[in-house]
Amino acid sequence: ALVLIEYQNEFTTEGGLLHDAVKECMEKTNMLENSSSLMNDLRSKGVQIMHVPIAFGPGHSEIGARAGILAGIKEGKTFQKGTSAVEFHPSMAPDVSKGDMIVDGKLGLCSFFSTNLDFRLRQKGIKNVIIGGFLTNCCVESTMRTAYEHGYSVYTLKDCTAATSMEAHNGAIDSDFGLFSTVSTANEMKAAISAE
Repeated sequence: ALVLIEYQNEFTTEGGLLHDAVKECMEKTNMLENSSSLMNDLRSKGVQIMHVPIAFGPGHSEIGARAGILAGIKEGKTFQKGTSAVEFHPSMAPDVSKGDMIVDGKLGLCSFFSTNLDFRLRQKGIKNVIIGGFLTNCCVESTMRTAYEHGYSVYTLKDCTAATSMEAHNGAIDSDFGLFSTVSTANEMKAAISAE
């Protein structure tokens, strides 16, 4: 399965409250174009595509953290339900008519923790998980670690992820990703996966 984390306007699009923070890294890795191309390629080959957005209600009452990134999300009023910020970037829009799944309920860092992602993967008999999205050193890394501990074969995409700096992006990839996954690229995945 290709697990796509938070390809939402808050990060991906001019005007998103977090776009300026990730823009440089997105451009240097070409992550949006690489992700869209890979998603379309793998979808055409029968790979399960799973989109994992994040969204909070008014006041962000779901967040209890008093410090760290979740407190910052609450304070900044980002990813608010009912706004364009939580909509998918047009190039990364789910296509449920072709079998894409939207995994709702993500309220923290890990895509598994408050969602039914693990249940959906196991129901489909999926053993390999390919991960891309935001942020390289936060939600992507948390999801990668949990997928690894759940026994999946994990592939994390260094050119389909972005962080708030290239230093943070490269640091996570160079120091952590190899411990929990095979570090790969969109083109390597396209080449490795044939049509079913």
